[in-house]
Amino acid sequence: MKESFKVCFCCVRNFKVKSSEPPEEIKKLFNEYSQDGRMSADEMLRFVLQVQGETHADSNYVKDIFHRLKHHGVFHPRGLHLEGFYRYLLSDFNSPLPLTREVWQDMNQPLSHYFLYTGHNSYLTGNQLNSRSSVVPIVKALRRGVRVIELDLWPNSSGNEAEVRHGGTLTSTEELQKCLNAVKENAFQVSDYPVVLTLEDHLPPNLQKKVAKMVSKTFGGTLFRCTDEHIQSFPSPELLKNKIVISTKPPKEYLQTQISQSSTTDESVKSKKVADAEEEIQDEDEESVAVEYRDLISIHAGNRKGGLKNCLNGDPNRVIRLSMSEQWLETLAKTRGPDLVKFTQRNILRIFPKTTRFDSSNYDPLVGWIHGAQMVAFNMQSHDKYLWMMQGMFKANGGCGYVKKPDFMLSNGPNGEIFDPCSQNLPIKTTLKVKIYTGEGWNLDFPQDHFDRYSPPDFYAKIGIAGIPLDTKSYRTETDTDEWFPVWDKEFEFPLRVPELALLCITVKDYDSNTQNDFAGQTCLPLSELRPGIRAVHLHDRAGEVFKHVRLLVRFVLEPR
Repeated sequence: MKESFKVCFCCVRNFKVKSSEPPEEIKKLFNEYSQDGRMSADEMLRFVLQVQGETHADSNYVKDIFHRLKHHGVFHPRGLHLEGFYRYLLSDFNSPLPLTREVWQDMNQPLSHYFLYTGHNSYLTGNQLNSRSSVVPIVKALRRGVRVIELDLWPNSSGNEAEVRHGGTLTSTEELQKCLNAVKENAFQVSDYPVVLTLEDHLPPNLQKKVAKMVSKTFGGTLFRCTDEHIQSFPSPELLKNKIVISTKPPKEYLQTQISQSSTTDESVKSKKVADAEEEIQDEDEESVAVEYRDLISIHAGNRKGGLKNCLNGDPNRVIRLSMSEQWLETLAKTRGPDLVKFTQRNILRIFPKTTRFDSSNYDPLVGWIHGAQMVAFNMQSHDKYLWMMQGMFKANGGCGYVKKPDFMLSNGPNGEIFDPCSQNLPIKTTLKVKIYTGEGWNLDFPQDHFDRYSPPDFYAKIGIAGIPLDTKSYRTETDTDEWFPVWDKEFEFPLRVPELALLCITVKDYDSNTQNDFAGQTCLPLSELRPGIRAVHLHDRAGEVFKHVRLLVRFVLEPR
């Protein structure tokens, strides 16, 4: 079969197009586990037990595989031939992650014991300076499994209502009621586990009172109201199923924060502002505000009192949510990594992008996760490699938006030691071997000239681990030139010290010598749920949507398993 590319009016380049065919190692495996060119149900069962590591498999499991292959036109009553076996390996039901979207982790522990799928400025459609505010990104985020939605609340131009916008910028506004309705209608479409609504409010007490009534009326019985029993410990995701949880600063703490952040250096002016603020609290019917607004708050956002030095001094009598920028996190991670981990054993730590990320780009989420930060807040509208990692992380645990932290992060060791992700003395727990054989499907999902105008694409793959610093490493294959069905047949090895926090990231690109390499697909997989064996790895586009046909054939080996 030939493929032609027109170079000019009178010149045509022809290329011989090979079809997708089993690599030599797959042929050898088929011969080893079959007889006379056919693989019976018993032989298939032996293969999935010994090679795929599916210890739960039985005859019914194999019958299900054979039944599914009937619809692919590659099944024979006397058993699978080589082409049928190869189609099984590349099929949707040979995924590297569990096929059933079941929540399997213990969901009865405090919220602080979980990583939460967290959004930042959830209402923005684009950049942080002049993009449109809308309910559309809120709906998209919730339907992707995001569990923490952030709304910035400011007084409108008349000062008589609260509105949603990014303060101090040219972004447009959105009605608060529309945003609340969007949360109500979409919160539990893909997950029953709680949605946390973080309100970054810049409102006077009279508008806080209005917001309280609006929130109560909108969410009604789905709104979780905290009781004294949860002051020293957060409730569990299981207890909070199908509940909306409000997190913000209590009114008085908000006003105190505004005072402390005042830029003026005139002490007399500062004293007057303190007095005015305290008087405002008293004059605005403090009891009414406390009942109608303060009691909505189930996750109290605390002040960063004392700066870097004292911000991690937890209160033994209550738990809080502390927010810090990515720069502050990076600074603390270099000098006080174990203190961060200890703080997050009881309290919730939220990380947000630095203010200079005007383009809504994101930062490395692993810096937060490996130090225990539960809410690593991301701009979901920015389709970058860090968002792919975020999406990969929350493929785990049935995609419910909550992933339990490893046990060693939740309590101290036998000698009182606290997990230090930057330690140079962590032992190797397991070794992951990744052998990438081949790929297919680009010719079906892309136009002929999408990658190269005058020839078939030149694909290469980049394979890496994102995790603690000692585990983070990446490799790339050679480039297979002028091929829609690249064959790399290359194995890479990753010694891992903390596999529980590791993500396997794969990106395929088309090599171009004179221009930027073209993106051809990506995926990130949580190592904690990776199934060993030879698997069909579907690739996704930049936004995280899965391609219909593009996939890789990859073998995963974990030693020890």
